[in-house]
Amino acid sequence: MLTTMAAAVGLASCPNDTNNENTVAGVTGPMASLHEEGKLEAEGVPGLNLRDLDLTSDEFILDEVDIHIQANLEDELVKEALKTGVDLRQYSKQVETELQHIEQASIKDYIKESQNIASLHNQITACDSILERMEQMLSSFQTDLSSISCEIQTLQEQSVAMNIKLKNRQSVRSELSQLVDELVVPSTMIGVIMDTPVVEQDFVEQLHELNNKINYVKEQSFRETLACQDVQDILDRLKIKAVSKIREFILQKIYSFRKPMTNYQIPQNALLKYRFFYQFLLANERHVAKEVRDEYVDSMSKIYFSYFKSYTGRLMKVQYEEVADKDDLMGVEDTAKKGFFSKPSLKNRNTIFTLGNRGAVIGSVELEAPILVPHAAQKSDARYPFETLFRSQHYALLDNSCREFLFLCDFFMVTGNSAQDLFNIIMGKTLTMFLKHISTYVSDCYDSIAVFLCIHIILRFKAITAKRNIPAIDKYWETVLEILWPRFELILELNIQSIQNTDPQRLGTLDTRPHYITRRYAEFSSAIVSINQTFPSEKTHTLLGQLQVEVENFVLRMAAEFPSRKEQLVFLINNYDMMLSVLMERAADGSKEVEGFQQLLLARTQEFIEEILSAPFGGMIGFVKESEALIEKGQLERLRNDEARVNQLVRGFAGSWKQSVENLSQDVMRSFTNFKNGTGIIQGALTQLIQYYHRFHKVLSQPAFKSLSVRSELINIHHLMVEVKKHKPNF
Repeated sequence: MLTTMAAAVGLASCPNDTNNENTVAGVTGPMASLHEEGKLEAEGVPGLNLRDLDLTSDEFILDEVDIHIQANLEDELVKEALKTGVDLRQYSKQVETELQHIEQASIKDYIKESQNIASLHNQITACDSILERMEQMLSSFQTDLSSISCEIQTLQEQSVAMNIKLKNRQSVRSELSQLVDELVVPSTMIGVIMDTPVVEQDFVEQLHELNNKINYVKEQSFRETLACQDVQDILDRLKIKAVSKIREFILQKIYSFRKPMTNYQIPQNALLKYRFFYQFLLANERHVAKEVRDEYVDSMSKIYFSYFKSYTGRLMKVQYEEVADKDDLMGVEDTAKKGFFSKPSLKNRNTIFTLGNRGAVIGSVELEAPILVPHAAQKSDARYPFETLFRSQHYALLDNSCREFLFLCDFFMVTGNSAQDLFNIIMGKTLTMFLKHISTYVSDCYDSIAVFLCIHIILRFKAITAKRNIPAIDKYWETVLEILWPRFELILELNIQSIQNTDPQRLGTLDTRPHYITRRYAEFSSAIVSINQTFPSEKTHTLLGQLQVEVENFVLRMAAEFPSRKEQLVFLINNYDMMLSVLMERAADGSKEVEGFQQLLLARTQEFIEEILSAPFGGMIGFVKESEALIEKGQLERLRNDEARVNQLVRGFAGSWKQSVENLSQDVMRSFTNFKNGTGIIQGALTQLIQYYHRFHKVLSQPAFKSLSVRSELINIHHLMVEVKKHKPNF
């Protein structure tokens, strides 16, 4: 770098200097090196080979020098030297001299180490020969590795091929093993099928195995497996033997159903334990399976028909001996019928219009209670209404139908329409017999409560079968309802018509107490309303509404037979109160019937209060109403004309009101059968009396009467209220 800087500085300092000495002294770089190399060669030091150096291209050398100078001028050290004004020539020579000394010292060191260099050369040559031998060895090893790789690839291909062969053999072995296992018929199976009873567990297990082998052989036969021909004969023989034993066992169980006094549910349950027997028959011998099923259907159809026919006949023998007929209608007078109902026996006669305890038959306790046992009832001389017998009969039908339907689905493996058709074949005759019996009985039945209870029994049983998910007898329930509903409506219409046709004059002596026809209606209506609450029917509400209208008209017709308005009102209030009391025991407070009679009772009670007050206090009441009308019209002067009348009214009330109130109370209590209703009327009458007397006070406070001396004889209102309270009945 110093040499370069000196040369660059020297050239830069005298660019136009052509002096040879200066030029030679300032030449550095390549030229100086060449000069020094010539001196070394002259001194015996090996020199550089300069034969290939082109010294004729001055232009090229100068271009390089310019580039070199320009680069050196940018050096920081050069820039610093130029700035400080150093003598570049002298500095250049000094640097040149130092470089020469360093170069000579380097050459001497090189010559001094020449032996070592020669030794290093020999070692390198020896290493080259060793490396050459190693290269040959590695080439040989590479060749051997290539050969081994080919052998490994060959072995790998052989391994893959052997693996495929192994998998194929294993697959074939598995298939052949299964085929052999399924086709081989062990001697154990032959011995069990031939000799063991069908009820033994070993027979059932071997039958399963036999069925599997038969199915497998069928499957392989379609694939044309030749080995199947070897075992087909033995399998056919075992199948025939198994079918024969199973057929005999099942038919024996079915025939046991027919024995008298046999509980057929026990052998049915036994058959369910061996339901696979029928499955085996159905899969292998369909004609035998059909024979077994037909035999079962025929036997059970006859058993059910015989059982229910006998049970129904025995049930009807424990019914009440006396039942309602066409003369037992609501509007028929008590004296119209002689004979059975003239002196009814409460032990053997059912109440026609009263629910009583009959409603318990549709309660949760009795609805699904055990069925009646006719011979036990006959032994105890017990009698029952028709609806109780109807419940027992149909609960037995429901229970047996559900059990039978489930048995058919389970044992004969049928579902949906197939199960329904099979059930209909078995139970068809029984259901037809039931429908005929119901139709015959109902056609001559006039007990509307019994029919209505039967309707609700069917509705509840229908809900039970739906909950159990048994659709077997849904159609039967609908058919029964189609028989019962029209009859119930007809009986209600007959009762309505009987009330329409009732002649009050033919009902005997008049009496203000509740009439027996209205009592019949009240009991009947409350019974129907209470039964109808669970499964409301709009048709029932409509018919009850018509019946209520006719009963109200009948009560008005009966009331018109009394000569006085007071007796008419007593009769109306007694009947309305009785009907309302009976209805409220069973019907809801917001029912139409209750609301209707409450309004009628309130209106007639108010009218009766006015009526009983008019006799002892009519003069005062009339005066109060007339005076209030005149005051309202502003005709106060006309009141002066009633001074004498006022004197008479004031003194008359003061002298007789206590006795009048006492007589009124006694009269009311004698007139009304319901003590609570009578006391209510008395309280209402006394309250109304106090209100009238208070209004009487107000009238007398008018200017026209203020000067009357008789006003001092008026009874104080508070004193009157205290005295009146003493006459209120306490209970």
